Amino acid sequence: MKKKNIILTSILFVLFGIYTYIVKTINVKAIGPKDSKVGLATFNGWFSKVIGSNMKIYKVTEYLGYALLLIVVVFAVIGFIQLIKRKSLLKVDREVISMGILYVLMIGIYALFEKVIINYRPILIDKVLEASYPSSHTMLAMCVATTFVMVADKYFGKASKFLKVVVLILLTLVIAGRIISGVHWATDILGGVLVSTALISLYNTLIDVKKVTKKKSK
Repeated sequence: MKKKNIILTSILFVLFGIYTYIVKTINVKAIGPKDSKVGLATFNGWFSKVIGSNMKIYKVTEYLGYALLLIVVVFAVIGFIQLIKRKSLLKVDREVISMGILYVLMIGIYALFEKVIINYRPILIDKVLEASYPSSHTMLAMCVATTFVMVADKYFGKASKFLKVVVLILLTLVIAGRIISGVHWATDILGGVLVSTALISLYNTLIDVKKVTKKKSK
């Protein structure tokens, strides 16, 4: 791990924490469903009115999210096979172990913000208020797609170029769809992007991409 990577990752997590505090405390008004309070209400309210809502697009992004989860399953299988063959968790590829750590952290962040509510959605889903900060689909899409692209060459050979294009298209569709579906405030999407960037930086630190590249070039 390089010191500059650790510092960058730390700064990104701190920025996410500061941003979350700002969203929670500044310009808070009851503009959400059932008079739920929303931070940065002027900006979020304007954004929500411009975007509106589209439940069909929301449903599409749900299915696209499931498609990205297949990547998680694939690398879980790769890790399990390596564990069986090599008979030691320490001998499983660093990239795969680091993905496991990343996915656990993602689940932890999701669970945390289900309990510590920053914002509720701008619309009701099945007549229920749901936590919406940070956008978990944005976090899932960015983390899974980006880490896949970072290591695809090592695991999928000639097919990696095609697979990377498909995954990046899915990433774009999920984030764009989440924005225009209107099920999130603008700050939810930005929060998802920021925490994802921090997590991806952490993954980059854990696997040390330059070492992976050197190994492949030998």
